[in-house]
Amino acid sequence: MIEFEGVSKSFWTGKSRKVILDRASFRVEPGNSLGILAPNGTGKTTIINMMAGLEKPDEGKISRTSRISFPLGFMGGVVNRHTATENSRYIARLYGLDPDYVEAFCRWLCDIAEYFDMPVGTYSQGMRARFSFALMLAMEFDIYLIDEGMPSTTDVNFNRKAGSILRDRLRNATVVIVSHQAQTLEKFCRSAAVLKNGQLYMFDTLEEAKRLYDYNA
Repeated sequence: MIEFEGVSKSFWTGKSRKVILDRASFRVEPGNSLGILAPNGTGKTTIINMMAGLEKPDEGKISRTSRISFPLGFMGGVVNRHTATENSRYIARLYGLDPDYVEAFCRWLCDIAEYFDMPVGTYSQGMRARFSFALMLAMEFDIYLIDEGMPSTTDVNFNRKAGSILRDRLRNATVVIVSHQAQTLEKFCRSAAVLKNGQLYMFDTLEEAKRLYDYNA
């Protein structure tokens, strides 16, 4: 479970204060995946990062009682000067997992041969995406956080393997996904919310959320 209680968050842009959330209260229950619709630039990534514990609210309380993933594609825990081998084993220890398993899983899924033993900072964007996705899939979570849809790479074989593993995981997990496009949420979410002017409007169905979102588009 993830619960926001009276959570506020804002940023100073240099000219004015941009409000992301204004005393928002809501809960994500296990088994009830949530989609959040919001235009670009309104704070979708900030909300996902607060759910993951990567950013703190200005006011209010955020409670977590489940195993919650880092946002899909997030590379913040990866050290560029270290190899994928070193990074995967370090992340495994942080989560209390077997480093041998996590390294072997990532090495198999990434399939980047000798590059796995080279510094991550030397990787192409595609290789970095494959490694970050593999890291997340090496660990099982109760709630998966996804920012703007499923990532993909130009490697068809990787997308097929990773997509199959993720679909299996999501059968027994809860998803929170934020996007500016309603169709991105359709595969994963029954309930949905609309982020507008710092307020989060919750709905029981995606169709209801789409009506408000399209009306204000």
